[in-house]
Amino acid sequence: MVAVGFPGPRLELGASVAGTLERWRAAVHGRGGEAIRQLALITVLYLGYRFGRLITADDTARAFGNAHDLLAVEDRLGMMAETTVQAPFLRWDPLAFSANFYYATAHFTVAVGVIVWLWIFRPQHYRLTRNLMVGLTGTGLLLHVLLPLAPPRMLPERGFVDLAALHGQSVYGPSHSDGMSNQFAAMPSLHVGWALLLAVAMIAATRTRWRWLALAHPALTTVIVIGTGNHYWLDAIIAVLLLAGIAVAHRIILPAASTWAPSAQPRDTLRVAS
Repeated sequence: MVAVGFPGPRLELGASVAGTLERWRAAVHGRGGEAIRQLALITVLYLGYRFGRLITADDTARAFGNAHDLLAVEDRLGMMAETTVQAPFLRWDPLAFSANFYYATAHFTVAVGVIVWLWIFRPQHYRLTRNLMVGLTGTGLLLHVLLPLAPPRMLPERGFVDLAALHGQSVYGPSHSDGMSNQFAAMPSLHVGWALLLAVAMIAATRTRWRWLALAHPALTTVIVIGTGNHYWLDAIIAVLLLAGIAVAHRIILPAASTWAPSAQPRDTLRVAS
C-alpha cells in the first residue's frame, strides 16, 4: 500500500511551524553568552529590587499617614474616587475573579514574553526597553523607600475592599508585611509603568495595523490595579510621568541608544514579527 499525501491546511500549518522555528533558531544562533549575561543582569536587578523593598516593609505608621495624605490631595484635585472604579468589581463576582487573576499573573508573564521576543527578534528595541525598565524600576524602588504608602485595600474605613482577599485570590500574606513582600510599595505603580513601556515597545517594534491593540494592556492594567484596591490614581499617574522623565534622561545620556527605529533584519524575520 502506498500512502499518498495531498497538500492542504495541515501541510501548510506544518510548513509554517517549521519556518517559524527555523527563524527562532537563526535569531538566537551564537547568542548563548549574551543570553546568560542578560539573565544574570535581570536576576541581580530583581534580587536587589526585592531586598530594597524590605527596607520600609515595617514602616506602618508612615505608610498609613501617607495614604491618608494622598487621598486628601486627590480630593483637592477633584479626582474620581477609587471606590467608584471598584464598585462594579464588587457587584459582579466573575469580573472580580478575572481582575484578581490578571493582577496576579499578567504583570510578569506579559513582561517576560515581550522582553524575550524583543531580545530574539528586535535586539535594538530590547536594549532600549531594558534600559528604560531598569531606570523605572530603580526610581520606583527609591520612591518606595522615601514614600512608603499603604494601598487602598488596607483602608476599609475609607470604603475600600481588598478584592483578592475577599475571593481567596490574594498574592499577599495575611500581615501587612511578610516574607519578601513589602505591601507598602504602592507609589508608584510599576504595574502601570511596565505595562505602558511594554505596549510602546511593541508598537515601535512591529508594523502590523493591529499593534495599537497593545495599548489595551496598560489601559486594562490601570483599571484593574484601581478596581482591585491595590493602587491609587496618583500611583498610576506618577508611574507614567516617571517613565516619560526616564526616557528623556536616557535620550540625553545615551542618545545613540535612545531610538526605536527598526534595525536591519532579514525580511522573513520582519514578516513573522509583524
